[in-house]
Amino acid sequence: MDNGPDMMTEANSSANEDQLRDQMIRRLIELGALRSRQVVAAFRKVPRHLATPDEDMATVYSVERAVITKTDADGVQLSSVSAPRIQAMQIEQADIHPGMQVLEIGSGGVNAAYLAEIVGKDGLVVTADIDSEVTERASVFLSQAGYDQVHIVTVDGENGVPEHAPYDRILVTVQAADIPPAWLDQLKDGGRLVVPLRVRGMTRTVAFVRHGDRLLSDGFELCGFVPMQGIGENRVRLVLLHEVSGEEVGLRLDGHPESDVEALSAALHTPPVKSWSGVALAGDESNEHLDLWLMTALDNLPLLAGQQAARARGIVASISPHGIPTLVEADSFAYRTVRPTDDPDRFELGAIGHGPHAQEVADRLVEQIRVWDRVHRSHRAHIEVYPAGTPDDVLPAGRVIDRPHTRITITWP
Repeated sequence: MDNGPDMMTEANSSANEDQLRDQMIRRLIELGALRSRQVVAAFRKVPRHLATPDEDMATVYSVERAVITKTDADGVQLSSVSAPRIQAMQIEQADIHPGMQVLEIGSGGVNAAYLAEIVGKDGLVVTADIDSEVTERASVFLSQAGYDQVHIVTVDGENGVPEHAPYDRILVTVQAADIPPAWLDQLKDGGRLVVPLRVRGMTRTVAFVRHGDRLLSDGFELCGFVPMQGIGENRVRLVLLHEVSGEEVGLRLDGHPESDVEALSAALHTPPVKSWSGVALAGDESNEHLDLWLMTALDNLPLLAGQQAARARGIVASISPHGIPTLVEADSFAYRTVRPTDDPDRFELGAIGHGPHAQEVADRLVEQIRVWDRVHRSHRAHIEVYPAGTPDDVLPAGRVIDRPHTRITITWP
């Protein structure tokens, strides 16, 4: 028998692939991203590395690494194969069972293969994307991986795919600022819609259940996704407060009031003031629910974004890829921050303010941190989606975000 170099290389590659996939699955289970038997089985079966053959295999199977497959002229990421943890999280949120009909909006191939494994031969998976390059790439992968039964459609996801409706589940794998009527219309009553929904700049992948003409949340997770394209495109606007190349600092506006950019730019370069809350987070405790509370409670809370070089130079004290909640009042602003405590595993929450009224604004932000700790720390927000035009007296009491198609409400117990 000829065991030449080519056969040895192929055997080694297969062993490496199996090892990397097993490591990925073990880590996803440890993180709580993989929980159900059928989703674990799907992740064990799909050769996800075939979707991005030019990428290092270890990167492809790294649980937190998305592989970007397309960007626009400005460097905005338009398409990606999401990180395994995000894919597992969304699929678990969807609670998919054999025999179901599932629509995926935002294609890439890998996610559709996982869905096809779960629904089985009696189910249906439709994956749609506005970009023909993306659907062609997904088609090649799905064929190579043995999932020719998946229906691949090149359409604007805003309109769904009515010819295969109604669906038991709809998974959206692009960031959306609104829920188009087609998604609701094509979802069975009692069906689940999982969507990375952006509200006031903050994105959470939300599992909604349809109840007639409204959607009620059944849990959500912090996430990041490429933005939706086409009719439903609604991108966050960035206004720069510091424009030096490589150390830019700005505010992400998403339906927030217009800011006095000149005054806030001047404020950024005034000496900072600090206000501390006495409220601490454990080192491994997420601030995602706190940030959602701040967004609910405060009217003008855009997100501060910036380059790491801006932090290194001391222009700002904190930087986050998700943005940092920042209370803006006229010519002054304050953003959330932390400092170490005597306990090496706990960090105190506070605010750093800039501008003529920096102390007052920082104190206001800190007061809401204390309210969250006192009243809502053990709670989770509830998100509901109603058709545009729904009267105020029908909506639950809380924060209302008006979009072209819907009225989104955020309430707390």
